Amino acid sequence: MTVLLSLLILSLLILVHEWGHFLAAKKAGIQVYEFSIGMGPAIISRVRGETKYSIRLLPIGGYVKMAGMEPGDENNPKGFNKKSIFQRAAVVSAGSLMNFLLAVVLFVFVFTVIGIPSDSNVVGEVMPSSPAEEAGIKPGDKILAIEDKKINNWNDLVEIIHKNPEKRLHMVVQRENLKFTVSIVPYLDKERNIGLIGIKQSVERQDLLNSIYLGINNALNVIFMIILGFAKMIIGEIPAEVAGPVGIVTIIGDVARFGLANILNFTAVLSLNLGLINLFSIPALDGSRLMFILIEWLRGKPIDPQKENFIHFIGFAILILIMLIITYQDIVRIFG
Repeated sequence: MTVLLSLLILSLLILVHEWGHFLAAKKAGIQVYEFSIGMGPAIISRVRGETKYSIRLLPIGGYVKMAGMEPGDENNPKGFNKKSIFQRAAVVSAGSLMNFLLAVVLFVFVFTVIGIPSDSNVVGEVMPSSPAEEAGIKPGDKILAIEDKKINNWNDLVEIIHKNPEKRLHMVVQRENLKFTVSIVPYLDKERNIGLIGIKQSVERQDLLNSIYLGINNALNVIFMIILGFAKMIIGEIPAEVAGPVGIVTIIGDVARFGLANILNFTAVLSLNLGLINLFSIPALDGSRLMFILIEWLRGKPIDPQKENFIHFIGFAILILIMLIITYQDIVRIFG
């Protein structure tokens, strides 16, 4: 299930990214030969109009094959190379912009439909057969005090529970207008060495306008943290640790244990990573193509297409090599 979920998430991110290129190309009047999700041999392919749509064997990428981007196809009047600098820049950057938009949409969905954890001391959910259920605690109960210590928020509550595994605690609980005391013994979570009683936070759902604001703000904060992380890795302040497909699958498996909201939030973060990294000026990535367009604009004429394609080919080969190294490191880290 983890592998299937990972394939679904990665396919969604690639689909949205390539769809951005596709829509921008169609809007600019560029002929699109193929819209592909994945690499390698085609599993499914259909031709609609002038475009072939395909799903390929390896879910590690995708592409939109446009007219005017390869040697021998420079004279197509509907080619990418025949469009203005602004149109070409828009087509190249549209993939990342769609990834940014997807992240905001996912954040907004979480805020409006699923809700975000509340910091209140109100119980949102009680796990079956847990100490909390056995003690009679129900969703909606408000924990007022533990061992005569006043509880003001969720952090106060979990701090005491975490520090007292296998110790009997007396809690003052409020249910509507009724106050009563329960006796409960947190069990020891051996993996984290903390006490737990089997309760979850309540959630708060936001209105649409506030969710849009929070979604955009979340996306900007994540982008800032990604850039800051890369900067710290470059100067050696933090170790250069990255995850490849195998590592991402493992992380998704861990995240999935904590519910749909966490899966969607992690998908949004992955989408922002994909969109931002693609804008880096690394050969074969969208950022490199944008750099060539910028150079063309500054010098008043394009760089030789054969030279540009050769640079992108070398960059693509290097990226594949890096991906193989990262995947090997992921496997070693996971399986020892």
